[in-house]
Amino acid sequence: MNNPRRVILVTDGDEYTKRVLQQIAKKIGGRCISQSQGNPSKLTGQEIVKLIKKAANDPVLVMFDDSGIIGEGAGETALKYVARHQDIEVLGIVAVAAKSKHEEWTRVDVCIDRDGELTPYGVDKFGIPEHEIGRINGDTVYCLDELNVPIIVGIGDVGKMARHDSYKFGSPITGKAIELILERSGFYDKY
Repeated sequence: MNNPRRVILVTDGDEYTKRVLQQIAKKIGGRCISQSQGNPSKLTGQEIVKLIKKAANDPVLVMFDDSGIIGEGAGETALKYVARHQDIEVLGIVAVAAKSKHEEWTRVDVCIDRDGELTPYGVDKFGIPEHEIGRINGDTVYCLDELNVPIIVGIGDVGKMARHDSYKFGSPITGKAIELILERSGFYDKY
């Protein structure tokens, strides 16, 4: 096996998320797998791994989305495959809060609210802290507790959060979540 590709997984895949992640990837010198965009995800885990391996630089940002499907949907099946692949090193996961008919929840290590503050409390899709410590509700988070990853950072809806994370402002909340993952993983220390 060659050096594993270092990736950050994001549990959202709408058009806003794609635009935000492309912007952030450019800023940090990484790559975004734009083809992983979809609501729900359209690519399989195998297809996504092939695209990750072709990416020019690390870190590679990848989107997964279940579009509110109960239990394990296509996005989570693909996410699990990628996260467990021998050629992939998951630096962390950005767990995105959602409000859907069939809410699922996951534990998170930390959340970032819509004001950019770290909080032990979960956040809702608007980035407002909730009452539970260390967990968020979302629609593509069902399988995250099964994965052995260094850090899971919870945030509100990517690119939105009542415009606090707007693409026009550089998506500061999503950017902070990705920077936190890169710092905690020691990514910058490896260069």
